[in-house]
Amino acid sequence: MAIITISRGTFSGGKELAECVAKKLGYPCLAREVLVNAAAHYGVPLEKLQQAIEEKPGILERMTLERAHYLAFIRASLAKAARDEKLVYHGHAGHLLLRGVPHVLKVRVIAGMEYRIQAAMARKKLPRQKAIDFIKHIDENRAKWTKFLYHVDILDPTLYDVVFNIERIGVAHACESIALLAGREEFRPTAESRKALADLVLATEVRAQIALDGSVRDDDLEIEADAGKIIVRGSVHSLQESERITEIARKVPGVSEVISKVRPTYHALVRY
Repeated sequence: MAIITISRGTFSGGKELAECVAKKLGYPCLAREVLVNAAAHYGVPLEKLQQAIEEKPGILERMTLERAHYLAFIRASLAKAARDEKLVYHGHAGHLLLRGVPHVLKVRVIAGMEYRIQAAMARKKLPRQKAIDFIKHIDENRAKWTKFLYHVDILDPTLYDVVFNIERIGVAHACESIALLAGREEFRPTAESRKALADLVLATEVRAQIALDGSVRDDDLEIEADAGKIIVRGSVHSLQESERITEIARKVPGVSEVISKVRPTYHALVRY
């Protein structure tokens, strides 16, 4: 069966749908729990992880090292949660955080603005205008965050395998449809797709351990895993940092070989 990610606008019915699908399939249903697990495992403040994945970037903001580290912890935590292949994840950007794994069923949930306004008013006890402002604020943050990190439009339907308008089809029918889709051959795990997931779990853990070490400036690193072999690409500020990255990667359980393709930045190559 497929791993299921559900992308949603706030108050569009996505949370209820995720809970329905999880109950029907007997899967864990996670969102904020991934952040809680990451905070506990890597020893970082939960509020910092929430800010990293929820707050939109400023107009001139670049990826800060701190934010890159927090996102590395979140992605590693989600990859671990998906390792057993029984997961419904309805947190932000699950379809992007688990990119590269073929047996992920990527679902997008939408609903009309009036439907969402009424839901926000009922659940948060908000007057109408405040409900509208709240929804627009969350939507804007998520859209800018996704564009900033992944250079894609969160509303682009080609990012998903299926899009459900909950206002039209309802949670129960959408839930039934997703359960059926999850069992289709196109989304069943294969030896190849399971290897892709195992490689993702290992690569994200190596990336998280490098971030956790804190002794190198690692904002320009890419980690690839291939059946225990780790390939590190990017740039560092010194040859010593390159050696430290290799040392950290070798200590991660499951790593059999480390190939470093990092390049020192220009000032690190200059000899006086």
